[in-house]
Amino acid sequence: MTDDAALTGTRTSYDTVAAAYDAFVPPIADDPIDCALLGDFASRVGASGGGPVVEVGCGTGRVTGYLAGLGLEVSGIDPSPGMLAVARRDHPGISFTEGAMPDLDLPDGSLAGLLAWYSIIHLPPGRLPAAFADLHRVLRPGGWLQLAFHVGDRRHHRTEGYGHEGIALDIYWLPVEGVAALLAEAGFVVETHVVRDLSARVPQARLLARAG
Repeated sequence: MTDDAALTGTRTSYDTVAAAYDAFVPPIADDPIDCALLGDFASRVGASGGGPVVEVGCGTGRVTGYLAGLGLEVSGIDPSPGMLAVARRDHPGISFTEGAMPDLDLPDGSLAGLLAWYSIIHLPPGRLPAAFADLHRVLRPGGWLQLAFHVGDRRHHRTEGYGHEGIALDIYWLPVEGVAALLAEAGFVVETHVVRDLSARVPQARLLARAG
């Protein structure tokens, strides 16, 4: 599958499921571990002087809204107009715009923090170096990046989900060591990583890095 086809499939699939998505995904506030990790991210951004934060692949804005509740100056970017429509409806005080990695329409060094919460999982692995380079470009030196992704080394193709059939969504399970190595090549310093081995589910990684 070409890169353009992958992005089109992701966008179209999430447009299809947008209205139902939040009914199938638990709120961040229900997970004390993720609340602690996001709280740590917010604290580090604040301790580094604060400033704009962007969630890339924000979907319906559920995590963006949580970060706003922590006091961050946060906005969201997503390739799916359908998901963005839900985000704007549910979080009217937050700015949401259309876009996708690795071609973010943001100035160099303009951000204090970036969150990519299960958004790199839809990028073909060959695009990760360019995506991480672009994330590093838009962060100021010392800015923070928080990633969440599925752990493994395979492509999982979904044709149904979130109450819908007929979608075409590629999900990539990624090795933690490989992601960390690519971040280092892009100029990041990996500070912490957490792998959650949840029962009956693929392990989940949370990785925090700082722009060098």
